[in-house]
Amino acid sequence: MSVQQNLQTVRQNIEKAKANALKPSDNLELVAVSKTYGTEIIQEVIDEGQRVFGENRVQEALGKWPELKTKNEGIELHLIGPLQSNKTTDALELFDVIESVDREKIARSIAKESQKIGKCPKLFVQVNTGLEPQKAGIEPAKAVEFVQFCKDELSLPVIGLMCIPPADENPGPHFALLHKLAQKAELPAISMGMSGDYETAIAFGATHIRVGSAIFGARDYT
Repeated sequence: MSVQQNLQTVRQNIEKAKANALKPSDNLELVAVSKTYGTEIIQEVIDEGQRVFGENRVQEALGKWPELKTKNEGIELHLIGPLQSNKTTDALELFDVIESVDREKIARSIAKESQKIGKCPKLFVQVNTGLEPQKAGIEPAKAVEFVQFCKDELSLPVIGLMCIPPADENPGPHFALLHKLAQKAELPAISMGMSGDYETAIAFGATHIRVGSAIFGARDYT
């Protein structure tokens, strides 16, 4: 199927999931994850009315999005992959939202660079709900305290939490945990759910779902 048909299917599935959920978010946002895809296919999705996109790597995004943002009004670009401190300035200049604040070093780097350039994107704290050693994110037990540190000590605009559950586990308990932590931290936004489980995430109150391959098709990493 074409990306236009894929996007339409995802939108229909979102509406069905919202209708079946007990308490779906009133402000659900679809983040179309465009990592590894070129500007031509991204433009096709933009032409279908999609305006919120996600990228994993700052360097890759720099090669695509300045031109796309110039050509298309209303684009909101999310960084959903890990941020290295040496890329902080570039990330703050290009991205409207950074979903992967995962440690104190990065939080301090964002605070320092945002003061220099006079602006800061909206931020999510990434939570490692599965306590996976190879995966970025704050431990769940420390998440609320870290949010308070970012907001109170660094004056950072943290608006939500984000997670990527373990690939081999039922995502439901992880989504439930993230929702609970967001409530404790008094944060309005919850980014969870990808191509394989976004409908489940909607049922658990996601405000942002990050969908890539279900829209753009299988990725070519070669």
